[in-house]
Amino acid sequence: MSLIKGLVLRSTGSWYEVRDSRDGHIWQCRLKGKFKALGLKVTNPIAVGDYVNFEEEDEGENFGIIHEILPRENYVIRKSVHKTAHAHLIAANVDQAILIATLVFPRTSLGFIDRFLVAIESFRIPGVLIFNKQDLLNDEMKEFQSELMELYSSLGYRCLATTALSEQGLDNFAALLSGKVSLLSGHSGVGKSTLVNAIAPDLSIKTQEVSTFANKGVHTTTFAEMFELEPGTFIIDSPGIKELGLADMEASEISHYFPEMRELLNKCRFNNCQHINEPGCAVKDAVSEGDIAFSRYESYLSMVGGQDNRK
Repeated sequence: MSLIKGLVLRSTGSWYEVRDSRDGHIWQCRLKGKFKALGLKVTNPIAVGDYVNFEEEDEGENFGIIHEILPRENYVIRKSVHKTAHAHLIAANVDQAILIATLVFPRTSLGFIDRFLVAIESFRIPGVLIFNKQDLLNDEMKEFQSELMELYSSLGYRCLATTALSEQGLDNFAALLSGKVSLLSGHSGVGKSTLVNAIAPDLSIKTQEVSTFANKGVHTTTFAEMFELEPGTFIIDSPGIKELGLADMEASEISHYFPEMRELLNKCRFNNCQHINEPGCAVKDAVSEGDIAFSRYESYLSMVGGQDNRK
């Protein structure tokens, strides 16, 4: 049996669109039998961005059977909506995760931004923030955004400001994506598709429901999908990002994924300090002295307390 290596571009649960690594041909593939999900408690064994080995099932009909998932560099999961003990694989082998945020129409909360960055830190994937819709900001909001970009840049996160309509920042956006596999996230309405279509108009990324392969009907759920902007440059469009991350994350480890708190590791009086009301807490002292932004500390408390600050 001759196996072919391929890249998973799209999944609808039971069928996978796989690009042949030899010639770029697209196959519609299904899994061979029952698959163990590589030790992860997930609802789906294969993610967009996975490399797999498959065989031709029917060359004339363009079908294949996946036999093996190749080792992953990394992966991104979100909590499963239906199975509380399981997570859902969003993507694999990602070079960077980009959150597209807007401060107005709609407003992306700082809690949501921080939750995204904590999740991405936990997956050890570089995080990037893009603040879109500059044309809608008044002077006060522009100043606020400038302060935010300065804050997140100081923590090591790349920040860009963009406006698709006036093409502000589009060259920087295209350069950011070039040669990488980028996971794109953001609330509905932040202009994610508009931004991508502005730099890659041939893609015409749609946002309506996705049909399954092999005439299996129509799903009302939208699945993550990978697009190639140019050779070697891919984006993964990821819906359902609200439940991203914090799956299986203990409250005691959340501070490890805040870079400014991680720097203070072992500086607190108590080794198991939760940075809430313990005496001799280096993190609380840093907040009081303005070395840690109060908004970030608020986000931390919200996550530790299990509150929903994702809007």
